Amino acid sequence: MLTVSGLYIYPVKSLGGFSLPAAKLTDRGFKYDRRWMLIDENNRFLSQREVSVMAFLNATIREEHLLVTDKRTGEFIMVPYEPQTAETIMVSVWDDTCPAQRVSDEADAWFSQHLGISCRLVYMPDATQRTVDANYAHNKEITSFSDGYPLLIIGQASLDDLNSRLTSPLPMNRFRPNIVFTGGLPFQEDDMKQFNIGDIQFSGVKPCARCVITTIDQETAIKAKEPLKTLSTYRAKDHKIYFGQNLLFNGSGTISVGDIITLP
Repeated sequence: MLTVSGLYIYPVKSLGGFSLPAAKLTDRGFKYDRRWMLIDENNRFLSQREVSVMAFLNATIREEHLLVTDKRTGEFIMVPYEPQTAETIMVSVWDDTCPAQRVSDEADAWFSQHLGISCRLVYMPDATQRTVDANYAHNKEITSFSDGYPLLIIGQASLDDLNSRLTSPLPMNRFRPNIVFTGGLPFQEDDMKQFNIGDIQFSGVKPCARCVITTIDQETAIKAKEPLKTLSTYRAKDHKIYFGQNLLFNGSGTISVGDIITLP
């Protein structure tokens, strides 16, 4: 039996996220997931790939605002859900370009100070419709500021298998999943092309190719060689290393920790 054991959202792309007991699905993934993003002076997204100290900033959701805390100092900023400017910027996420709304001067100054680089915080309004790769889409699905798809699922057994091969085990936060499940075999998510959680149908559409972010300790922002070094020995294909499955979905509602995953 496969059971949902963890649900995670990452409100600001590439910052730390948080777990929650239940998550509501919107038209572009979990509510609040990667609806905010930091951009550079060229309006291109920033991530831990280039700015590893982003790992020190953790974003959580409060009733009236987004709360971002610097784990090094405890300093924080409260970001209203409604952007404080009307400025629209065309921003880039990999090969996609889409409109976003700049949040505020205060946010730009805070993030620039805490990351040590010039950057701006933007928000994806509901009117922005960023579609997933047409080669994998089923019905012109959209996503937020994620790398490419609205959801990512990983089986706990897959991480356990990896950790059995490592000298020092790694936590799941290296892989930034939205859904974690227990039960089943290691890497069973590779073959989960269709499944249901309650009345919501999910489709596994593309294995997730992993990057250097998986090698960054989310508590210290220090880069190392693992887990890519070990994963490359048994999870490599076509010069990429895979861990986890990208998902699309059909339906709406809320999924909760403890829900059963039903396979065809």
